[in-house]
Amino acid sequence: MQRLGIVDLGSGTARLVVYAYVPGKHFRLIDEIRESVRLGEGLATQKRLSPKAMQRALSALKLYADFAKATGLDQLKIFATSASRDAENSAEFMQAVQQLGLDVQVLSGSDEARYGVLAAANSFGFSEAWVMDLGGGSAQLSRMQARRYQSGQAYPLGAVRLTELFLRSDPPKKGEVEDLERFVRHEMKAVLGQMRQEPLPLVAMGGTVRNLAKLAQRKKRYPLDLLHGYFLEQAELEAIVADLLTRRTAERRTLEGLQADRADIIVAGGVVYRTVLREAGLSGLWVSGQGVREGAFYQEFLPPPHLLSDVRSFFVRNLFAHYPQEQGHTARVRHFSRLLFRHLQPLHGYGSAEERLLDEAALLHDIGMSVGYYDHHKHGEYLIMNSALPGLSHREQVLLGLLVRYHRKGEPKAGTYKVLLEEGDSKRLLRLATLLRIAEYLERSRAGRVEGLEVTIDPKQVRLTLLAQEEPWVEIAETSKQAKLFKQAFGRELQVAWSKG
Repeated sequence: MQRLGIVDLGSGTARLVVYAYVPGKHFRLIDEIRESVRLGEGLATQKRLSPKAMQRALSALKLYADFAKATGLDQLKIFATSASRDAENSAEFMQAVQQLGLDVQVLSGSDEARYGVLAAANSFGFSEAWVMDLGGGSAQLSRMQARRYQSGQAYPLGAVRLTELFLRSDPPKKGEVEDLERFVRHEMKAVLGQMRQEPLPLVAMGGTVRNLAKLAQRKKRYPLDLLHGYFLEQAELEAIVADLLTRRTAERRTLEGLQADRADIIVAGGVVYRTVLREAGLSGLWVSGQGVREGAFYQEFLPPPHLLSDVRSFFVRNLFAHYPQEQGHTARVRHFSRLLFRHLQPLHGYGSAEERLLDEAALLHDIGMSVGYYDHHKHGEYLIMNSALPGLSHREQVLLGLLVRYHRKGEPKAGTYKVLLEEGDSKRLLRLATLLRIAEYLERSRAGRVEGLEVTIDPKQVRLTLLAQEEPWVEIAETSKQAKLFKQAFGRELQVAWSKG
């Protein structure tokens, strides 16, 4: 395992993230330190970094450098963005950074955009999209084509910058907001027209949009505590921004879901996104939990062109790699799940999407064992529901977590997650969970005694014949106990028999 630290020194915040990884195989985030540095404070009007802002940033960098030394990181990469490249005295600041013994790469607007696109390409299933990253000093908007950066530009539309330029009242006055909106439309006129002509998905990244999405989720009591992959509808964004515009900064700091140090700048960022959606004619945007830091990581983690071949498959397997299991048992449960799914296809009528979901559940069904045997099905559900799994929609992730939850016992039900499911998903959950549970009990001894399976479908019953050298009594007994659930799922009696393989 290698350990890489990446620092993103932005105009508003500085953040260190640490990844442990095996190149090209799997990785995990193992640490993070976030500091509010407001490096771009005053830059919009003074054109220079203030001594206090530079000192805050230098203190954060010193903290990160000390952490890297104390923990023995293999590598520390530091990137600086808008404020560091735009300030008239940036050379003075960089000289002070070098005196700390640190090497900082100042990213151009194009560099930021490329890293953002790389993060989006490796964390969403989109081939074509618009990618927007709104920070404290600037916003990058890029066109992703065939999962690669096609074009992009940085705009002076950062939340800190715009707050200083336009929103001087607390709460902002109507005229101030209108001036800000006109500025956004003027700066982005060409690209907004292009977006209207090419209405592709908009992937948005950065702390501003994550906080806006968190406010929307809290407001409607969203049952899944995940931001990545959340679709923030235009109507939701409109309501959130309208509410924020009525509140003073002190009131905003008390809102659940909003980081207190963003309370003074969140309105400006929200108005930018609201204007973009309005002018581009989009129904909403996709929230990304990844950004420039992750884009930089993928460049280290993956060989050129630094793209995962299958985003969804990689992250499911990446989660599995975090919680080692009995490889043989897992492989056999996956095998039986596939056999059952295909043999019983005439009864359930499902296709490749459901087969893939069942296979992923079979792969992950025992990850909760890393917490403990008792209730490991519940532990597994928790791990899945609370892990970002790029490539899966929130609906698919809920189904995956519930399949793992019910792979041992209980009547499969969506519970509080029902609001995220579609028509027919309750039956889908019941049937797939039944198949997974039977596959688990065909491997109940974890000894691989059942070598094969024959399935016979009659008008009133389904007969499972287990092929084994010796009578697998425990597998027959445990599988037979699922007859009631099987009938509920498929409308047939279940009969389990043995034949010498």
